[in-house]
Amino acid sequence: MTSPTPGAHPTGVGSVDSSAGDTAAPGVRSSGSGDATDAAVRVLPRLLLLTDRRQARRPLPDVVAAAIDGGARAVVLREKDLGYADRRALAARLAALLAPVGGTLLLALPTPPATPTGRQTDDPGRTQSGAGDRHEVHSEWGAHGVHLPAGAPVPTPRPRLVGRSCHNATELAAAEADGVDYVTLSPIFPTPSKPGYGPPLGLAGLERLTARTRLPVYALGGVTVREAAACLAAGVAGVAVMGEVMRSTDPAATVAALVKEVA
Repeated sequence: MTSPTPGAHPTGVGSVDSSAGDTAAPGVRSSGSGDATDAAVRVLPRLLLLTDRRQARRPLPDVVAAAIDGGARAVVLREKDLGYADRRALAARLAALLAPVGGTLLLALPTPPATPTGRQTDDPGRTQSGAGDRHEVHSEWGAHGVHLPAGAPVPTPRPRLVGRSCHNATELAAAEADGVDYVTLSPIFPTPSKPGYGPPLGLAGLERLTARTRLPVYALGGVTVREAAACLAAGVAGVAVMGEVMRSTDPAATVAALVKEVA
């Protein structure tokens, strides 16, 4: 990983607000260049929150606000089926919620569509209509970086912080070769949120695959408060959680419990 971003807290909490809720994952720092307006970029905490409005018991911004109250400091905005304007508006709302605590917003990018020539684009927000029609959507929308699907190319120009979803050793090796900053590895446990990716890896598989990469790994898929500490013991940098928080009747309490487990 690169040297610490200027302005990052010496303990590794790259956040304007270094409260007790900000438990940083060692080594997860942005590789892109920061600027004076990006004081919070970017060291990720041990807990990543992924959104899914379909599982949420309340409007998604309300769930995220409660999660932030509980200590969440990094949110990956999914909702990739939303239209451009709706998703941009949602990103702006989440960015505004995270700003007071120096939190990090990551934009999950869809699998790049193929152009008429068969070439994949790296446009994160719209279908590319021409060679010059590219948009740095993650920064325009208030996000500090992007989270890529497995196998997707790193966008150019490179965002400050780039993560990628992985599910096996081959995808982990490709992510390392491509120089991403962190990966999620899933599914670790049985979960309805991650269908179609084969049998769960389990803690043994998580430990085995984590040991094969130098990248910070976040355990994803069926991770609850009960399993969070065991995932950390398997060698990961942190845990990524979606359904446990989205479906919670008390997201703030659930996140507080997760933060405690991974501290």
